[in-house]
Amino acid sequence: MADLFVKICGLRTERDVDVAVAAGADAVGFVFAAGPRTVDAPTAHRLAARVPDRVLTVGVFRGQSVEQVRELTERSGIRAIQLHGDEGPDYYETLRAPGRTLIRAVAAGEKTPGIGAFGEDLLLLDAPDPGSGKAWNWGAPDFTAPAGRWLLAGGLRPDTVRAAVAATGAWGVDVSSGVESERGVKSPELIRAFLAAART
Repeated sequence: MADLFVKICGLRTERDVDVAVAAGADAVGFVFAAGPRTVDAPTAHRLAARVPDRVLTVGVFRGQSVEQVRELTERSGIRAIQLHGDEGPDYYETLRAPGRTLIRAVAAGEKTPGIGAFGEDLLLLDAPDPGSGKAWNWGAPDFTAPAGRWLLAGGLRPDTVRAAVAATGAWGVDVSSGVESERGVKSPELIRAFLAAART
């Protein structure tokens, strides 16, 4: 698991970002969709400016117009877009830009086209209720992992991430609620613990 790609999502403060980067995160996520972790464009811009080029900055969107996604992306200066919703290939094509990474997030268990079918670079398999912290049954015997680069999300914690990756063969993992002391509030200790466990 030494090369496991790790994204820490739902960051809202300078402390959150600095801890995640220092602990070795490969990507940090800023949520623009409605919820307890939402940030606005100026906040995301300020936070993303602290992130070195080696760490991918990701904006998370759900059910928002392509115009709104494009505007928030440009104003915040993030380098990747993660879409949770029923956006089609044309939506992804509109958002494609040099140096920009596109991530298509789907609920685990849904019948969905393979990685790249919509023009995305990465696929994320999440729980049916994204951001809820509820794990899905990634250990099910009938689970078939997608081919290629995909991220496992949904209810991961420092004490479960190793087993989850071993069971699924995921290329990367994405965590938000699993590194929080309370809903929407990140814990530096849990961020460090998660990254240490993921890198073991």
